[in-house]
Amino acid sequence: MQETATILIVDDEEAVLNALERSLGLDGHNMIKTTDPHKALEIVGSRQVDVIISDHLMPGMKGLDLLREVRRIKPDTIRIILTGNADLDLAMRAINEGQVYRFFQKPWDDENLRLDIRLALAHRRLKSENERLTVEVNRQAGIIQGLEKKYPGIGDVHRTETGAIVIDDDDMEVQHSKTGEIIIDDKDF
Repeated sequence: MQETATILIVDDEEAVLNALERSLGLDGHNMIKTTDPHKALEIVGSRQVDVIISDHLMPGMKGLDLLREVRRIKPDTIRIILTGNADLDLAMRAINEGQVYRFFQKPWDDENLRLDIRLALAHRRLKSENERLTVEVNRQAGIIQGLEKKYPGIGDVHRTETGAIVIDDDDMEVQHSKTGEIIIDDKDF
């Protein structure tokens, strides 16, 4: 299943905006386009934007400055720069300083751009899931610590040399369910 996203395209050339909209629209993304970098900041500040693709050399604001500001106000927005100037120093600085996820030179390859957007969205989704699971693991660790304080030794597990868990509590009753699962009932709980 391909993830759809809201993509904001910023370029001072209408032809570039239209070409990117046609290409990226093939993946079902919601497209927003503007020729004004200041308007782009308003859009990013007022709604969810998953990806921003910006030209670098634009009147009023350079693309790198725009993406730096987007990073400040919405750090999870994927930032891509697209420029007609093959400035290797700019590309290295933009990527190393974390302002952009990727740097594309005009003319761009539609398939590579579309693939990089899919990869960036997948990476962001996995990062978000990892953060969610980390919070859940920390929550569960807190519960276990609370139980350990209340019932010292509750978390101790004794194993045989082969790794089997040893249950030697006389207060436990072992039953088998109809499906064959083992049910351990502790009468103290």
